[in-house]
Amino acid sequence: MDAAGGPRRRTVLAAAVALTAAACGNEQEKARPTTGGDVGTDYGEDPSQFGELLVPDGEPRGVVVVIHGGFWKAAYDLSLGTPLAQDLTGRGWVTWNLEYRRVGNGGGVPATLDDVAAGIDHLASLADDGLLPEGSLDRVVTLGHSAGGHLATWAAGREAPRVPVTHVVSQAGVLDLVAAARDGLGGGAVGAFLGHAPGPADAAADPAQQLPLDVPVWCVHAPDDEIVPISQSRGYVDRATAAGATAELVEVTGGHFGVIEVGSQAWVRIRSVIDGLR
Repeated sequence: MDAAGGPRRRTVLAAAVALTAAACGNEQEKARPTTGGDVGTDYGEDPSQFGELLVPDGEPRGVVVVIHGGFWKAAYDLSLGTPLAQDLTGRGWVTWNLEYRRVGNGGGVPATLDDVAAGIDHLASLADDGLLPEGSLDRVVTLGHSAGGHLATWAAGREAPRVPVTHVVSQAGVLDLVAAARDGLGGGAVGAFLGHAPGPADAAADPAQQLPLDVPVWCVHAPDDEIVPISQSRGYVDRATAAGATAELVEVTGGHFGVIEVGSQAWVRIRSVIDGLR
């Protein structure tokens, strides 16, 4: 336990700096200050292509990839996921709090999707370099809020990934891009993300058109969510189960943001889902 009474996290700063120095001769290029207090490591050349890695003491339960929301807009960043990552690491999970290019700083389709795929696959390089405990990648959970829920679910359907996703937890996720555009979610955010109005040609980017997935999905959503309606999750679960996939709707309270408030009843439910994964 640390001085604050919480579980102690093993810092990976020294190892990351050593790795960077050996790879490129510049200790500052891939190790950066982070909102989470440990280390940020790059998975690409763009300033937004990085993640924050937290590793617990002892044998980990697996890896949770935390993907923040914000309607894919550059105004929002991975600091939204920092409290969740810290809490889960305190419960024995390796966490990889992922940043990516967003609309307004080079993102949108396909750049944002490319980044999420590359960021998750970068976990294999971190494992090869000894920054992850052995066996960490046996269980890889994507956890995403709002637009991050879209990305977390999309990532489970990638073809031939280097690091396969084994479980998905979507927190008030935007899972049906056609319906989201029709309903005007995020003030036209879907059109800005895709570069046009969504349709059948966007199946590769739309979780609702990617069914069935081969991994289980938990859709955690509050009926009183006024930003992303629960119909997004209900519709996805209905379609997924009809297609023979494993998907479950978990109804909580707290509106759109209760699911990312550590200590809320919604977060307790999400944590119990993640801790119960086998």
